[in-house]
Amino acid sequence: MKHSDKTNLQDAPPADSSGSILVADDDLHILEVLEARLSSAGFAVLKAAGAEQAMEILRQRTVDLMISDMKMPDHSGLHLLSEARSLYPDLPVIFLTAYGSIPDAVRAVKAGAVEYLTKPFEGRELICKVREILRKPSAESRQSPADPPPSFYPGKSPGMKALYDMISRVAPSDVNVLILGESGVGKERVAHHIHECSPRRNHPFVVVDCGSTPATLLESELFGHVKGSFTHAIKDKKGLIEAADKGTLFLDEIGNISPEMQVRLLRFLEERKIRRIGDIRENPVDCRVLAATNANLPEEIRAGRFREDLYYRLRVVSLKIPRLRERKEDIPALAVRFAENFCKENRMAKVTIPQETLKWLCEYPWPGNVRELKNAVEASVVMCKDGVLRPDDFHLSDAEDLALRDERNRESLSLEESERTMIIRALQQARGIRKDAADLLGISRRAIHYKIKKYEIADSEVLGRG
Repeated sequence: MKHSDKTNLQDAPPADSSGSILVADDDLHILEVLEARLSSAGFAVLKAAGAEQAMEILRQRTVDLMISDMKMPDHSGLHLLSEARSLYPDLPVIFLTAYGSIPDAVRAVKAGAVEYLTKPFEGRELICKVREILRKPSAESRQSPADPPPSFYPGKSPGMKALYDMISRVAPSDVNVLILGESGVGKERVAHHIHECSPRRNHPFVVVDCGSTPATLLESELFGHVKGSFTHAIKDKKGLIEAADKGTLFLDEIGNISPEMQVRLLRFLEERKIRRIGDIRENPVDCRVLAATNANLPEEIRAGRFREDLYYRLRVVSLKIPRLRERKEDIPALAVRFAENFCKENRMAKVTIPQETLKWLCEYPWPGNVRELKNAVEASVVMCKDGVLRPDDFHLSDAEDLALRDERNRESLSLEESERTMIIRALQQARGIRKDAADLLGISRRAIHYKIKKYEIADSEVLGRG
């Protein structure tokens, strides 16, 4: 999950004994009315101005009840119901609908919603319905944090059993955890499962994608800024670290952060205080930190690209997620689960996967791991003609995959050779002065120092000395 606007989530009070309620409606007036009514009745309220924002909140924390409009610009209420139930199968949902859309609301109830109310609704009736629903056992018997949430895919292989045992022991604590594994193995899902099994589960789970966020923006995203601290800082902004207060901060692809950000992050981990850009005040933040990477951090440390002290701060406990090809016994159950979920979410007829197909899937190397398997299964369901998934529906073959990867490797090597040659020529033109060469190439001094190290460019290649 890569971060988006979470203002409503950040400002929402923690769930209290009366229950927490998520309200979703694109009409801001309705949102305000619902918040006022529910808050006065003692409920903790989280607001979402549409289906997408509602799902963003549900991915970060659990709620006791959701109240949603039937029709919203981004997605319908039925779509939101399906998405929400994929995360929390027993989540009670009340739909709000205009009088003319009652048939839609009835269909929604048949699809699994608990109740519906017509607009304009009577406040006391709403509160009575909410209290009645929350008193029912079904509202209390939703998934226990001790059980794997739907976003986590445990398995029966020895490697996954060992991983799950480690998670169950580390989750209740507050120690920092470093999650290791190839791209696609499910590092974010494991992090979310740790959060859901922790005492912080009713507070935010905030994800920061350090790999895709530009270095120039990452500092502001993490630490926030005050108005006027730089050109486009038109108002104060809370950073993602502050947004994770009382909850969990997940730093994905931590190996990609700059040396400057490594220093700032290390200081936060040591002092548990942050200072927004342009501010002189320090604010304490209480959050657990989980980090993940597919990089070899000890190798990065030896190369001088990652701080050893930060590494040990992050890696109080480390968890290594096995590659999918190392736990082939888990592939059949995963494939069946992905197919069932996809059919349910898209209201498609169920498909079956015969044993010969499952055996064929186990023989494929899955370089993209669980993510690749999930995408392949979903695509095969779409291509399937008779409700039975066969190898031909997957359009995968070892030869095709290896050829594609070889082609990509060749293209990558060719690009690297071209870049290396270009840097040498710029250095020669600048007579070995790296700053001037960087200016010629239009890159920073730090970038050219990094590339000289990466391509092992020797002075003799630039200046012609033997």
